[in-house]
Amino acid sequence: MGLKTGSKKEPAFFIYKHKNQLMQQNLIENLSRIIARLPGMGPRIAKRIVLHLAANKEKVLSSLIENLSALKEKIYHCEICGNLDEGMICGICLNQNRDQNLICVVEEVADLWAIERAENYRGKYHILGGNLSAISGKTIEDLNLDKLYKRLEKEEVQEVIVATSATIDGQTTAHFLAENLKKFRVKITRLAYGIPVGSELDYLDEGTIAIAFKTRSKL
Repeated sequence: MGLKTGSKKEPAFFIYKHKNQLMQQNLIENLSRIIARLPGMGPRIAKRIVLHLAANKEKVLSSLIENLSALKEKIYHCEICGNLDEGMICGICLNQNRDQNLICVVEEVADLWAIERAENYRGKYHILGGNLSAISGKTIEDLNLDKLYKRLEKEEVQEVIVATSATIDGQTTAHFLAENLKKFRVKITRLAYGIPVGSELDYLDEGTIAIAFKTRSKL
């Protein structure tokens, strides 16, 4: 039987091309949605990044894939402080030249890097993995506190510097730490002057962070 009147059969190459274009578009959309979930990203920026990668895949994509693969296989959370490094114990914890009597408690690894850029602090660190937040649902159980308590029991720490952000959640976390660290009989200080209320460490310049450390006060 012939085709019905008015019907039109699309050429096979057109169907293949159309499906191929849809597949490519879905790949771009899916990758854009994944990148948009990253901190500081959004749908528009994510789409621009993906389109740039797709347009320059011969120049940058292979290197990016290689480094992302290495990131997955070789980067670990430090078993002592929670930092990220190429080993189960980070370089800062292994460095015996750093002040063993000081532990600076920060919310995220990015805060540690911000402090290191200031080149003013030479002690150790402890990363909480966030702060106490009713909005985001972060509770005491979600923070890396047990390892901090064990460090204070075993190590000869004389001072704990609470370097949480100067946000409401950061202040709440700081007061919680101040109360719960009293039993360890260590000096507890809090970063002071130089940090504006409502700011986060990762966005501060090196000079501001340096002044905050020099003018820290008892919490």
